[in-house]
Amino acid sequence: MITLKQFFETFGYRITEGSEYSWSCYGPNAYTLDSWNGVHGAGGFAGSIIFDTVDQTVYETEVCDYTNNRAYRFINPKFAKAHSDEATQRSVSMNQAWDDVNFIDLEVEEDWLEKARAIVAGEEYDDRVQIQLTLDDDQLFEIMKLAHERDVTLNKMIETVIEEHIEQYEKNR
Repeated sequence: MITLKQFFETFGYRITEGSEYSWSCYGPNAYTLDSWNGVHGAGGFAGSIIFDTVDQTVYETEVCDYTNNRAYRFINPKFAKAHSDEATQRSVSMNQAWDDVNFIDLEVEEDWLEKARAIVAGEEYDDRVQIQLTLDDDQLFEIMKLAHERDVTLNKMIETVIEEHIEQYEKNR
């Protein structure tokens, strides 16, 4: 899980605001810290982290890229259902970051960290979403053979296989 230390390092230890977290989904000790430099529509970034003040559990992190109108969020998988349930109970769209910009939920911690570091540094970054993929040895070997036959990298072959499965899923919906 992303740590407070990683968050602080990513945002250069620059905390601009903080308050008790107002929802109950993360428990009574939830606190949020923010770091921002800019406003939506005018460039810059903002980041926030919600954590437990007693045991330091990180529940959620967000980074908003106001320059490119993107918002990324990582919710601790152990608490995602509680967050979703409370959003439903409150009749709140948990996807909206601001105006017409929705959060892009990330499932890989390093993906969030890479994007956040680049956004804070004002650098270009890969806006694709990383996913965790677990393959057994036989599956991996088959994909490696396909990649060799098509003369592409293993990563490109895996990307192609996933895209083909998504297209097939969309057709059958």
